[in-house]
Amino acid sequence: MPWSLPSRDSELIRIMDSALAETTRKSGNWLVCRPGCTQCCIGPFTINQLDVARLRQGLADLDQSDPQRAARVRDRAKQSVARLTQLPGGFPGDPTTGILDEGKDAERRFDQFTELADNEPCPVLDPETGMCDLYSSRPMTCRVFGPPVQSEGGLGVCELCFHGATDEEIAACEMPVDPDGLEPALLKELEQTAGRRGETIIAFCLVK
Repeated sequence: MPWSLPSRDSELIRIMDSALAETTRKSGNWLVCRPGCTQCCIGPFTINQLDVARLRQGLADLDQSDPQRAARVRDRAKQSVARLTQLPGGFPGDPTTGILDEGKDAERRFDQFTELADNEPCPVLDPETGMCDLYSSRPMTCRVFGPPVQSEGGLGVCELCFHGATDEEIAACEMPVDPDGLEPALLKELEQTAGRRGETIIAFCLVK
């Protein structure tokens, strides 16, 4: 199955990568994100269908360049799904498709699920190197984790970063996330053209 993305997805990635580069420049030594740091690689989180398409295309590309490494990613994903579906309360969605349920009760069940799966490593994380095997195709959440980013709870940063910085210094390094609202437009386009909608997690995405 092809996992083609909307034509402007590359534009979205360029915007985000440019914003990250500028935030990294402003942050200097306060931003401690480095190759081998896996703080943001432990515990499941939601990804959307743009993330799914990027990851699956990235894995297909890895099949061509390094099939053994691709096979290890798939094996880790299968093992992760097996563990996650055995958690008390079960998977908060369809265990066949991996699509998460929607609604307030579903959000509560997903929160409980993530608490139980708090130590589950991302299947894309190579446990030997501490590196992401699909880094160039990583989800948007991974692209914005670490720098100061606005969310419903206010301006947040990775707990390992910005030690010793004042609130004003942190705010000055804020990373703008999709300021033109391109991502929701691309998600709508993907749903209309390919019929793909709903959120999932990385492990389920990579066993399909």
